[in-house]
Amino acid sequence: MSHDIVIRDGEIVDGTGKASFHGDLAIDDGLISAVGEVDGKGDREIDATGHVVSPGFVDLHTHLDAQIGWDPLMTPVSWHGVTTALMGNCGVTFAPCRPTDQDLLAGMMETVEDIPKHAILTGLPWDWEDYGGYLDALERLQPAVNVAGMVGHCAVRFYVMGERAVEEQASEDELKQMAEVVGHSLDRGAIGFSTNRYPPHKLPDGRSIPGTFADPKELVAIAGAVGPRNGLMQAVGANFDVLKQISDTTNGRVLFSYGTGPQEGSGAAQAKALAQLCEGRDITAITQVRGSGFMFGLQSALPVQGETWAKVREMDLVGRLAAINDDETRSKLIEEGKATDSRFPLNNVYYLGHGDVPNYAAGSDASLKSLSEQAGEHWVETFIRLARESNGRGLFNLRMFNQSLKELGDLFKSEHCYPSLGDAGAHVSQIMDAGWASFTVGHWIRDTGLYTLEEGIRRLTSGPARVLGLSDRGTLKEGMRADVNVFDLSKVAERQPELVHDFPGGAPRYIQKSFGYKTTVVNGQVSLEDGELTGARAGTVLRHQA
Repeated sequence: MSHDIVIRDGEIVDGTGKASFHGDLAIDDGLISAVGEVDGKGDREIDATGHVVSPGFVDLHTHLDAQIGWDPLMTPVSWHGVTTALMGNCGVTFAPCRPTDQDLLAGMMETVEDIPKHAILTGLPWDWEDYGGYLDALERLQPAVNVAGMVGHCAVRFYVMGERAVEEQASEDELKQMAEVVGHSLDRGAIGFSTNRYPPHKLPDGRSIPGTFADPKELVAIAGAVGPRNGLMQAVGANFDVLKQISDTTNGRVLFSYGTGPQEGSGAAQAKALAQLCEGRDITAITQVRGSGFMFGLQSALPVQGETWAKVREMDLVGRLAAINDDETRSKLIEEGKATDSRFPLNNVYYLGHGDVPNYAAGSDASLKSLSEQAGEHWVETFIRLARESNGRGLFNLRMFNQSLKELGDLFKSEHCYPSLGDAGAHVSQIMDAGWASFTVGHWIRDTGLYTLEEGIRRLTSGPARVLGLSDRGTLKEGMRADVNVFDLSKVAERQPELVHDFPGGAPRYIQKSFGYKTTVVNGQVSLEDGELTGARAGTVLRHQA
């Protein structure tokens, strides 16, 4: 008997949380055909000796809605074991959309998610009006990973209310229309609905995006269309009272963004509050897997304003390196830096080092404040010195969110909170958190043991698959879709982020590759081999089925 692929002699972690076991796995026609003992040979044999074999990872929070148009390989998530990505988060989507509103929705995505408007308008076909048409367009793009999409509150409000959507409350008739539009979107394949109640998310004109201040009864009306269809409600910036109202409408699934503070005990307190919120409700929280907020360095954003700094800011990396290596220019940069206050709280800025793997777990002695004090330098001198030592590649990470890994670990002990929130495709020149799954494997499973291998993999696979309502992937069982990872647990890690200019129009973005992944399989085709993408584009659009 022959098989398309046989993965041999691996430690199989099936995604359910059950104990791992040694064995083989066979794949035929895009499905898992055998697990454990496999008779016969594979047309392709993959040696998994010393490696973990797991389901592909499920990313619950991306903004790849635009990037998929010009990067169907779906980097960086496809370098980090992700085989299914959820798009349409935070209420901002490109459908439904009347032709006259295309510029408006693109502009909103630019200001909210730091995705260049020009790239959005030129990189997508914009040949749809309803959400189903958008999914049709995605299918024609043939992505490298599976994608599921949610219809966004902002687009729905604009579609129904026009300009009134920004600041006014909806009428009863408009509430009914919005619920109908959302219901139709799910009937055409949207996996759910997303909303955004975070006031700092702005339109190009400075006003908060549509839906930010909508009466909660609007969300209740929409939940009335989503819940009976077994869809997902996703929210960012919503308080617990609003989340309760959404959930209690139909007892449907709710997903929201969460986090913890740096104060001692805040992680446990947040976990306790979350448990109370989720009691009797199907609510799941996600949060960043490490401190995040803004990243800067010589190759990207510069931390000082000033005449000389402004000139350096206009240069490419080669020119910037030459500038800081010139004694006279360097002296001017330091002088201007000393004359201005820091834009960032230096005790929350951490150097990622200039080794192959960024040091995201560094303690307070690696903060920019501590490094400058240890060296007896002004922090600008430290910034420039480390830039020179790293040949301009060294980066600094501002921990605005989840500043304490200890408190974050206490939050992750909650059964209701999953690692996620990588924001892939968004804030592309500001952060790089798309390697969140690799950090979870390397730090929270291997290095700290916060999760057992089996539980950690469950939280990356079958757990989020259930949140999405997916029953055909997320576990390694016969008959399931063949989304599979083979990785070396001792080596999985993120590589150093780097800034590239590969968006349409040459716009910049951070990318980040990985260590430790031997093979990733998407729907039965090898998409990644020894850390490099094969070019296979076997992903599919996962349309909702009630």
